[in-house]
Parts: sequence; C-alpha cells; structure tokens
Amino acid sequence: MATNILGYFLATLVGISLGLIGSGGSILTVPILVYIIGVNPILATTYSLFVVGSTALIGGTRNALQNTVDFKTVFIFGVPSIAVVYLTRTFLLPIIPDLIFTTAHFQFTKNIALMVLFAVVMIFASTAMIRPCINCNNTSTIPPQINYIYILIQGILVGVLTGLVGAGGGFLIIPALVLFAKMPIKQAVGTSLFIVAINSLSGFLGDVFHNQNINWYFLIPFSLSSILGLFVGMYLSKKINGNKLKTAFGWFVLIMGIYILFKEIFK
Repeated sequence: MATNILGYFLATLVGISLGLIGSGGSILTVPILVYIIGVNPILATTYSLFVVGSTALIGGTRNALQNTVDFKTVFIFGVPSIAVVYLTRTFLLPIIPDLIFTTAHFQFTKNIALMVLFAVVMIFASTAMIRPCINCNNTSTIPPQINYIYILIQGILVGVLTGLVGAGGGFLIIPALVLFAKMPIKQAVGTSLFIVAINSLSGFLGDVFHNQNINWYFLIPFSLSSILGLFVGMYLSKKINGNKLKTAFGWFVLIMGIYILFKEIFK
C-alpha cells in the first residue's frame, strides 16, 4: 500500500513533465511502475500507454482549444504510427523469446531486453533535450516549407518505439516537428501531445483486446494523479523558462538511463 501511495505521488511528475515540455511521460512512468510498484516490465509498458495516452489527450485537447495543434501533421504522423504500434505489439513483441541468450553467469531475458532498450532510448532522448532548441523562438507568420516525408518516416519509427517499450515518443516527435515541420516550440508541444495520445491509447486498446490482465483499481488512480500533475505542469510552464527546464530534465533522463542500463546488465 505504501509503495502504491508513493507511486501515485510520483505519477504527478509524469503529468508535470507532459504539461511543461510535452514529453518525458513514459520515460518516468515505466521506471516508476517497474522499480517502485514492482510491475512486470511487459505489463508496465501496457500501463504506461494508458497513463501517458490519457494524460496527453487532455493536454492535447487543451492545446487544441488554444489553436496550438496542427491537425494535418497529427494525421500524417499519427496514422502510420497507429498501424505500426498495433503491428509491433501484436506480432513483433510476442515473438521475442523469454530467454534470449544465456552465459555461465548471466541470463539475458525478454524483460531485461525491454528495460535495456528503454534505457538506451532514454540516453538518446536526453541528448535531444540537452541540446539547444532550434526554432524555439520562431515567431514568423510565413508558412514554412514542411517536409512531410520525413514526418511520415519519423511517425513509423516512433510507432515501433511505442509498441516495444510503451513510450509515447514525445521526446522524438517534438525535435522532428521543430526540424522538419519548422514549427515553433509551443505548437510542436501541442501537436506532439495529440500524436502521443493517439499512439499510446491505440497501443493500449490493442493490448486490452489481447486479454492483458489490467488492474484498473490501481491504474485509474495512477492515471488521475498524472492528469493532476499535467495541470500543475501547464501552470508552471507559464512561470518557468521552458528551455532551461528542458535541459535540466535532459540531464535527469541521462542519469536515469545510465542507472537503468547498469542495473539491468550488472544485477
């Protein structure tokens, strides 16, 4: 019970991250579920899809009401992502063997492989967060030249990532929108939240249809805690410099990624 209460408190950090910088939700959710609550890593990816998806949907809706969502980009990015998420979780994830390889002193299991992959994703994501944001101060009213081919390809890659490790992919989507769609950061964050919601919730629904054993008595309060954090994050975003926060969060993600990597390989 005490670990669940701690988990609910930490879930607010998931929402705060999404409210502040539009990403990082799954980066926090999966480690909280696995290391604090003790959820199996595969089930944790399912839970993460629901928590991050429901929180991002509310955040994305709020941004849509403020006209900071590009729905054409949501469609181009989101449709291939949804298909790839479903295919990954339905066909690719189940065929990964429970025991991938073994040595005299170490067994590399499916659970370890997913957490190692997640740690590697965290490390790469941290570099995108630490680097200075391009176009963050873009206020031009001239319509930019948008590279939709790159956006579509990025959508497919994010779909694979979402399917494997339960990551909504905001830390990849936002740089892609800023670089390839030439979006100002606020519009990229709003658009990203909608894409994250679509990817995550479609992946979660696929798991439910395949009879995943969902503990709703835990998942609903955990998700509500994250949604509460979302509104806190949105409020703080008006008070805190977003670029500085993004950089600080990037360093935190880097440290966590390295920690998880060493913990899983050398435990």
